Amino acid sequence: MANESADSLAAIPALQVEHGIAFGVGTSRPRLSWQIRDASPGWEQTGYELALDAGAGWSAVQQPSPESVLVPWPFRPLISRQSVRVKVRAYDREGAPTRWSEPVTVEAALLDPTDWTAAMVAPDWPEDVAGERPPPLLRKEFRVAERLRSARLYVTAHGLYRACLSGQPVGDELFAPGWTAYRKRLRYQAHDVTDLLTAGDHAIGIALADGWYRGYLMPTVTRRNWYGTRVAALAQLELTYDDGRRDVVATDETWRAGEGPLRSADIYRGETYDARLESAVAGWSRPGFDDRDWATCITVDRDPATLVRQFSPPVRRTQTVPPVSMETAPTGRVIVDFGQNLVGHVRLAAVTGAPGTQVVLRHAEILQNGELCTEPLRAATATDTYVVGERTAADWEPEFTFHGFRYAEITGLSEVRATEVTAEVVHSDMRRSGWFSCSDPLVNRLHENAVWSMRGNFLDVPTDCPQRDERLGWTGDLQVFAPSASFLYDSHGLMASWLADLAADQDETGGVPYVVPNPIGRLYNGGTAAAWSDAAVIVPWVLYQRFGDRDVLARQYPSMVTFADCLLREHGPDLNEELYQFGDWVDPRAPMDAPGEGPTDKYLVACAYLVYTLDIMAATARVLGAADDQRFQAHAEHYRQLWRTRYVQPDGRLVSDTVTSYALAICFALLESPADEAAAGGRMAELLAAEGFRIATGFVGTPLVCDALTATGQLDAAYRLLLEKAPPSWLYAVTQGATTIWERWDSLLPDGTVNPSEMTSFNHYALGAVVDWLHRSVAGLAPLAPGYREILVRPLPGGGLTSAQARHESPYGEVSVSWQLDANGDFACDLLVPAGATAEVVLPIEGWEAQRVGSGRHAFRGRFSLATSPPRRWSSGAPWDAPALIRSRKTEVHA
Repeated sequence: MANESADSLAAIPALQVEHGIAFGVGTSRPRLSWQIRDASPGWEQTGYELALDAGAGWSAVQQPSPESVLVPWPFRPLISRQSVRVKVRAYDREGAPTRWSEPVTVEAALLDPTDWTAAMVAPDWPEDVAGERPPPLLRKEFRVAERLRSARLYVTAHGLYRACLSGQPVGDELFAPGWTAYRKRLRYQAHDVTDLLTAGDHAIGIALADGWYRGYLMPTVTRRNWYGTRVAALAQLELTYDDGRRDVVATDETWRAGEGPLRSADIYRGETYDARLESAVAGWSRPGFDDRDWATCITVDRDPATLVRQFSPPVRRTQTVPPVSMETAPTGRVIVDFGQNLVGHVRLAAVTGAPGTQVVLRHAEILQNGELCTEPLRAATATDTYVVGERTAADWEPEFTFHGFRYAEITGLSEVRATEVTAEVVHSDMRRSGWFSCSDPLVNRLHENAVWSMRGNFLDVPTDCPQRDERLGWTGDLQVFAPSASFLYDSHGLMASWLADLAADQDETGGVPYVVPNPIGRLYNGGTAAAWSDAAVIVPWVLYQRFGDRDVLARQYPSMVTFADCLLREHGPDLNEELYQFGDWVDPRAPMDAPGEGPTDKYLVACAYLVYTLDIMAATARVLGAADDQRFQAHAEHYRQLWRTRYVQPDGRLVSDTVTSYALAICFALLESPADEAAAGGRMAELLAAEGFRIATGFVGTPLVCDALTATGQLDAAYRLLLEKAPPSWLYAVTQGATTIWERWDSLLPDGTVNPSEMTSFNHYALGAVVDWLHRSVAGLAPLAPGYREILVRPLPGGGLTSAQARHESPYGEVSVSWQLDANGDFACDLLVPAGATAEVVLPIEGWEAQRVGSGRHAFRGRFSLATSPPRRWSSGAPWDAPALIRSRKTEVHA
């Protein structure tokens, strides 16, 4: 290869390790990714050179390959604690190199269970198992010698923790170590704490709280201790000196335990903090504190083999939202409106009052008659209490609870000033990666609502809702929203970690729980409910398609096979219609108290998902080179024929004559011919027209309906459905002032009252899955090969929209599509393709012939025409089309 040229324009701005974690990486062979910037149009990588410095100078490995995403580690495997530097450069078709990337330091965490010498410890005092007790504080003093080279803290807990070194907080994470299948997977965090330590005396302090480990959890919210009865900490502080000596400060029975101002902390119920008790524990995490009256600690069982390094993004405060108004309610209480339904907590600044004064904060998503409407919270009291102490003008915010709210009621303060109240937005700190806008402001608000719902519900676990006594990782909700989530945020790490818990929580038969992590057992006596349990197969496939991560398929494949075989056993050669099914959940025609009892046949849904899941299993086996592809494909074809025999009538209509039924038939390739699909799309449009193009689908049908219409030439019907404002519709909620996606189409009734069912949430992302269609069909930006290495650019204007644009930070770099349609019928489209990727461009322009373009900026102009039919079964690159695409590699995009 040619030598590096000083005037080379192409550059690699950064080398990424795994999915963004270079420090304390939890694998001996971390994968590497990079993007090419400042390259000439059409630049293509033909090879790369990776160099490593392990302390003895640089050594390099060259590889002729176009790969630049999740490239395998080519060096000797890392060992625990090892730190190396890595850099990369790439070569183009002529052998000209890019500039070297800046070196990135990669450091391994504790990779072997034997690396752990610390013991999990808990306070040695009687525990009230049935009730709440003040969260404990743990501490230990130690001494740092001269010539400290590095200090690393590896830490986790049963419950939640916050760590301090000599009074300084360690990291800025919240809700660590997060929620996992605790008995089988407990994540730990790694921190570089060198800058917090100098020679001399120090102390380490760890504050604990119940969290999900032993706090109240649904479905029986009066029950606690789902995973254990004691909160406990596991910490290992390793001090390495210039001479190579290593001292370890580890949790053991010599640690001391006491109580502080935090009197209770629960996720559903909130926190109580008594500032009058601060003075008694002032300096508790600093050296020299008198802990003689504190209790000793005892060890708690914890198998080090179950400890895994966290690879999902930590939870953090990500935004501060000021009030938009403050009103006095009819009861005389102050209600603060933050203008946005969000997840997090309220922060109070400069709190004053007589010692002992209770300042109480209550939270709600909506008001009724000028007061907080807390009925949708059910048993979640969502109340924080601050008891004023001796300090004047104190600042306070809770740290071990979160709430879903737009409004906060504050009592106990003589005066509430807007400048002293803020809402702190809290969620997993994922990098934003996708944006969309169009000429319709209501559609833009709908899209923004989906973004806010994702932010609020991706809080370590992808939950269904963040406010009531639930907040569980329902599998069906994530299954339908995963494509949207993959576009909007770099959510791979969070979803991959969740999938690891799904596998850990599978039962002995292979059944998949309906919530992950699963504290509630075999709910509804099942583990194979269609669209919910199928997340075990569908979500890994989505991650492969959107992020190009083949390894996530390989890691989950045993879980996927176990579940698929469980499905086959449960159903047998015929469809088992005795298994529990959720059906098309919250179809607007379902009874209010029975959201699963809509008009779509539950077992039609179950059989359709059975085919779809088996199609994906066959496709996954082919990707991995596994031997199961023909077996799963044969089963898929068997159930596809069974579905046709059982649910298609002689006249072509379906036995269950609903929009969801036809959407499933089209998107899951269940029908025999293109003519049958066209007829199904026509029937969908007829059914929607009869309803005035109002929504007629629930959780199952809603993500598919617009794609099914689009794929069968019913684009106008798709737009009419999108833009309808009468209830039930997507834009009805927007016109009612919604700032997040609702759980029900009528969570707020037209008369302004809250849906009286016992199950309604104003922050529930599932029905917002339509935004993926906005990205792929309205703006026209879709993945055509895993990781957006190939991109389908196919905007489909309609509904009177005059412009739309989408931008996505793909694994290869930024890709964007922007189009405009003027009153004269002139159509303009601008496209940006990152280096390493290509795009198939199909535009609504007279005489257009599909063309493939390389990287760079492209501009297209012409007379608008939608004469070219949308490609059958290639509905804008939707993830449910991918199995059929891999099976046949159709080229109908050129039709």
